[in-house]
Amino acid sequence: MMPISVLIVDDSAFMRKVISGMIASDPKLAVVGTARDGRDAIEKARSLRPDVITLDVEMPVMDGLAALPTLAGELGIPVVMLSSLTQEGAEITLRALNLGAIDFVPKPSGAISLDISKVRDDLLAKVKAAAKVSAARVRRLARDSRALSRGSGREAKPAKAWRDGRRAENVVVIGTSTGGPRALTQVVPWLPPNLPAGVLIVQHMPAGFTRSLADRLNQASKIRVAEAQGGEVITQGEALIAQGGLHMAVEPDGTVKLDSSPPMHGVRPAVDITMNSAIDLYGRRTVGVIMTGMGSDGADAMARIKRMGGKTVCEHESTCVVYGMPRVVVERGYADRVVPLPEIADEIVDAVLSL
Repeated sequence: MMPISVLIVDDSAFMRKVISGMIASDPKLAVVGTARDGRDAIEKARSLRPDVITLDVEMPVMDGLAALPTLAGELGIPVVMLSSLTQEGAEITLRALNLGAIDFVPKPSGAISLDISKVRDDLLAKVKAAAKVSAARVRRLARDSRALSRGSGREAKPAKAWRDGRRAENVVVIGTSTGGPRALTQVVPWLPPNLPAGVLIVQHMPAGFTRSLADRLNQASKIRVAEAQGGEVITQGEALIAQGGLHMAVEPDGTVKLDSSPPMHGVRPAVDITMNSAIDLYGRRTVGVIMTGMGSDGADAMARIKRMGGKTVCEHESTCVVYGMPRVVVERGYADRVVPLPEIADEIVDAVLSL
């Protein structure tokens, strides 16, 4: 079996060497070339036709965001972004994911301040996952992103003036991973402000990125969306996003807590931890939602929700960037409803109203 071919794009010769070393450490991957900027990346991509591209953002001549429409939209090559650990870096990363990038990894600094083995493991796993995304799906993601940026389709009209403020008697727990930030922008903005449930969101992300995600969703949504800080009361018509790098659990008094206990399924935050703790308090008044992502996080908790008489919703394969987490739930028979992404918000409302 041929190794997955990877084109590395970074304006720093040092970083090109570091990332090449990471890729070359796995016999299932092979570096087929490097590029120093977006224009060089497009030329190399056309000639080398790599299976995956790792793409830096800030580069001279042409930056990563400017190159993405050609690399993903025209050539259909899966792109994994290399993102700096800054507030600006987080916001740019989310823009890149909305433009069609498959995933991202935090970029090690010049001094390699991050745990290099963790960065390598994360990068290798995400490159392998990206290689499974077909060219047709990559092009579709880029095309759909352009349509969303033009405001086509239904539009969410923010209406936060009305706030319930009451403790939630029902809860919706949404779990997602690869492709999740973009998917959430097509679900959360269409939840109504008078939704009679609190919403908890677990997106597999490292520390430093979930605040920007929460801010973007809050600006686009009718309900209030915030990054959880710990201690918040779960409130009707409001959503809390687990902080990157921390588990989020529901306490018996209806508040949330954050902790740095060991990863579950290799991830932190983990969907299963949030969902299971929500079930402990809300029982059958729980709605579980699993969307795009690799792995099986959330499947065990979805089984509990179904056994307890709650409601379960999964994203259909046709709209998933990676059909991993939903596939496990569907194949095990835990999904009440399996629908494409544009229908999930309506399914959530219907499920809550039927509890």
